[in-house]
Amino acid sequence: METKPLALIIEDDPDQNLVFTTALNQAGYETESIMNGQKAQQRLSEIVPKMIVLDLHIPNITGQTLLRQIRSDVRLVDASVILATADAGLANSLQAEADLVLLKPISFDQLSMLASRFI
Repeated sequence: METKPLALIIEDDPDQNLVFTTALNQAGYETESIMNGQKAQQRLSEIVPKMIVLDLHIPNITGQTLLRQIRSDVRLVDASVILATADAGLANSLQAEADLVLLKPISFDQLSMLASRFI
């Protein structure tokens, strides 16, 4: 049996987290979701996901800090990072460090379609 690629969802809003998880499952990913930056940082030291959906405004450690850590970790060099935020200014400033930037609200269909391109 073929294993599905892993997508790590780092999003503290439960409704948006559910949308991301469901959309990525439909796109063919195995998903794991985390709701704060500190837990995400710990988990990223243990796993190597194919895709990371990262909210920029999360508790404990900012998404911006996590993004820089992800991009400087040689184990995660091949991970695709999708930034998910309502903060257009911050998203714009980080666009060069991400594979894709999505402004909230993000629809189920939009994320599912875009995520399937990265498999």
